[in-house]
Amino acid sequence: MQTLSQSFRALGDPTRLRILRLIAEAPLNVSELVSLVGVAQPSISHHLSTLRRLGLVREERQAGFTYYSLAMDAGDERWPLIRLAQQGNDDAGDRARLIDLLRQREDRQALNEKLLEPGQSWLLWSTALSSLLPPLQVADFGCGTGVLSVAIARWAKHVVAIDQNRGVLDKAKQRAAREGLKNISFVKQDLHRLSLDDGCKDLVVISQSLHHVREPANVLREAHRILKPGGKVIVLELMPHEERWVLERLGHRHLGFEPEELDGALAQAGFATMARETHGRTGSSPFRVFMLTAEKKR
Repeated sequence: MQTLSQSFRALGDPTRLRILRLIAEAPLNVSELVSLVGVAQPSISHHLSTLRRLGLVREERQAGFTYYSLAMDAGDERWPLIRLAQQGNDDAGDRARLIDLLRQREDRQALNEKLLEPGQSWLLWSTALSSLLPPLQVADFGCGTGVLSVAIARWAKHVVAIDQNRGVLDKAKQRAAREGLKNISFVKQDLHRLSLDDGCKDLVVISQSLHHVREPANVLREAHRILKPGGKVIVLELMPHEERWVLERLGHRHLGFEPEELDGALAQAGFATMARETHGRTGSSPFRVFMLTAEKKR
């Protein structure tokens, strides 16, 4: 009863009520809450400390940021407080700002998942390549929401964007439509077993996708199969890391790879003329990326 009484008193503050309602929708960090609620960072941190002390919220460290989420479920005696907060009037417009923030976060996550820093230079490279490369038939393995597929389509003859997740493929289609691009096909298939013909592509791009698949070596063999003789594969991947939260939250199956491991898998798949580039850790990101390029023997 004492805990319930303290929780009621804590939520008598309208700012705390707004914070609790927002994190009931999605985990948020302090900077995001500052932008949503419009209160200074020290005040937000103080309110979060109070809510955490009462066991109303929990904190979790992810990729250099601390995210706050609800620390209770429908079985908690205080759950009616959460329901009341969710059903209350939103005079401050918090929900609309939250929807916009989550949309921006999704776009950033697509970049970070597909490209990461400094891999975002892919976007600049894709523009520069348009004046240097012949029109290529390209396959984007694990296209996600289509950030890279759309960039490639600006200079490729045609792009086949492949992913097993129907939801992200729909978002990729919407992205391509917004850009007015007609030279992208979207295919929902397992990267281990593709329906594409042998020797039909000039380039396969596998950017931040192998850590999602069961058997990376089999996916590399599929890339080799669909490439023309002399065709190229580009692999952008994570170095080994200890960020285990990506397994549940992002659906990763592997905590990165040693470059030598994928070098060997490419060679076993039949590729040659390999090159490697490893990038250092950038900013607060716990991830490092490396890029491999290889050619199918002529």
